Formats: sequence, C-alpha cells, structure tokens
Amino acid sequence: MNNILVTGGNGQLGSELREIAPNYPEYNFLFTNAKELDITNHNAVIVFIKSNNINVIVNCAAYTAVDKAETDPGLTDAINHLAVANFAQIAKDEEIKLIHISTDYVFDGSNHKSYKENDPPNPQSVYGQTKLNGELAIQRINPDNSIIIRTSWVYSIFGNNFVKTMLRLAETREEISVVSDQIGSPTNAADLAKAILRILPKINNQTVEIFHYSNEGACSWFDFAKVIFQIKKISCKTLPISTKLYPTPAKRPKYSLLSKSKIKDTYSIEIPYWIDSLTNVLRKF
Repeated sequence: MNNILVTGGNGQLGSELREIAPNYPEYNFLFTNAKELDITNHNAVIVFIKSNNINVIVNCAAYTAVDKAETDPGLTDAINHLAVANFAQIAKDEEIKLIHISTDYVFDGSNHKSYKENDPPNPQSVYGQTKLNGELAIQRINPDNSIIIRTSWVYSIFGNNFVKTMLRLAETREEISVVSDQIGSPTNAADLAKAILRILPKINNQTVEIFHYSNEGACSWFDFAKVIFQIKKISCKTLPISTKLYPTPAKRPKYSLLSKSKIKDTYSIEIPYWIDSLTNVLRKF
C-alpha cells in the first residue's frame, strides 16, 4: 500500500483530498497540519516519514496570506521555500514521490497569452518570490519522480477564499466593487485534488517536471463575482474597478492565465470549465 503524507491537511486542497480519500482504498493517507508536523523542522519531517513508511509526499502546505507576507518575509520563506527544500532532499534520499503545489504568482503578469511551464518567472511579491524559491530548490536537488503543479485562484467549500468572501459581502451590501483588469482562471480545489490522485500512479520522471492546472476558460475577478451572484440568484450590484483604485500591499499579476496543455497531454486528463465547476461547488453552499 502507498502511504501518502498530505501536508496542509486543513487547507482548501488538503481538505478536498481528505474528502475523496475514501474513494482510493489502495492509498493510506496521513493528513497533517502545522500543529501536528512542523514542516520547517527537517528532523521532525524525516522522523515522521520514516516511522510512517511514507511513499509519497503531497505538499499542500503554504504561507498564502499574500499581503501579510510582505511584512513577514521570514516565516513566508521558511514555509514556502526552506521547508520545500527539506521535502526535496528527503524525497531524494528516501526515493519517494513528491508532488508540490505552486502558484501563478511566480509570473509578473505581463503576458498576453497563457503562461506555459517554461516561460520565465518574474514574481512581483514576497509570496511569489518565496514560492519560486521553493520551485528552484526542488529543481536544484532534483529528486526522481517529483512534480511541481502551479495553480491559480483556488476556491473550495473549505477555508477562506474569494467565493466565500463574495457571498459574505453580499449579505450586507447592495453593491460590491471588484477588480476587472486582473485576468486568470479560478481553480476548484476538488478538481485539482482529483487530478492529483489520477496522475499519482503515472508519475515516472528522472528530472523534476512542472505542470500547470486551473479550470478551463478565463475571467477577471469582476467576471468571477458576477457569475457567483448569477448562479446563486443574488441581487447584489457588481461594479468593475481597476487595480489602481484597489491598492494592496502585494502586487498581483495582471494576467496569469495558465496553459494546461502539458498536463492534459502527459496524463490524459480532462479539465472542467470554470463556470461548470463553480456551479457544482455553489450547490454545496
């Protein structure tokens, strides 16, 4: 049996993996959070992995408070970079598979077409830079059977996310202003969780491979909000605003649509359209 360590077990993706875990009896999942396993402690991680005979690491843990990261670079780097380097070294030493989740924020957003895996990264925030540093650490250490999956705009019935924020604001406001000049694609964490477990047995590579995964299609945050309200039949007026009128401590990429051709071709997976996935998730709220 494959023993799978899932870090960030209480986050959006970790929670979705927990939800579907019973559908995969061939795997024994061990979900951990920061209190149960300090991923920045190399010795603690190696003891956990050896004592539980871990065959696969799925690293969903990350410091994702993008704006707060600007004033807390040390902790952000420890989680998004140094801990990832630990996982990579352990994966190499113990000869186990590693799946690491990264982000579209490694790009600067200056593209006008979807980003491919080999496009040059140029992060514009502490969060984006530390996530890129984590990627580079894995590539430098280069454990076999390791992949990096970049994703974007993740939402779920679990945790804190844009969908929940919009629904909460709509309860007390008659109108909401939402940024309309940042373009990307939402990712339903449940879809990503299913994709991870589908490709897991097919992973067989001698150098670290990077893949992109988000739902199909493109939209702005403004479009995203409008569709949320349309599906839920919420009569909250949505107003488009520019990024300049909504300043944040961390700079966001203006265009971060990810090309999914590589992951679809390599692993023969189908990716749902973002509105279809959003509709399915909103039925659960």
